[in-house]
Amino acid sequence: MKNGHVCLSQDKHYYSVPHQYIGKKVKLLFSSQSVEIYYNYERIACHQRLKSPYNYTTEKDHMASTHRFVSDWTPERFLSWAASIDENVRQYIYCILNKKQHVEQAYKSCVGILSMAKKYGNKRLIDACKRAIEYDMYSYKAVEMILKRGLDQQAQETQEVLPLMPEHENIRGKNYYK
Repeated sequence: MKNGHVCLSQDKHYYSVPHQYIGKKVKLLFSSQSVEIYYNYERIACHQRLKSPYNYTTEKDHMASTHRFVSDWTPERFLSWAASIDENVRQYIYCILNKKQHVEQAYKSCVGILSMAKKYGNKRLIDACKRAIEYDMYSYKAVEMILKRGLDQQAQETQEVLPLMPEHENIRGKNYYK
């Protein structure tokens, strides 16, 4: 991947590789405890295996200091693209970018979310981002679920006001629990 990570498809977890191997074909060998990454039969990385889907394990030394490999992908580019759709989408992308340890890890999610405008239209994407912000859910999967289930098209549920409990001798009430 352009962001310097490979995916262990069994766990759907991403592991970093040294930046000089980006774009090269590597092999992954894994056990229940570790993931080893090889290039031309030489081990180039070793990580503790984590089974948290859609998350990243990144060695700081693997990241290129200049980030040349993602020069066409920048946070500013994604924020500008999002702002061209709506301020709510820009705010959502901003939060996605800031949730990751390394901003490059969020690029794939940003591209996916912003590309949903082609499939669902700007208005639906805007409404989905608003809803995801209200529920404090910041991921590609959250927006995808909202759009697939049509939750962006449903009116927001207002909180129902429950009637007060009636006075009765068998009901202890709030003073009982002091």
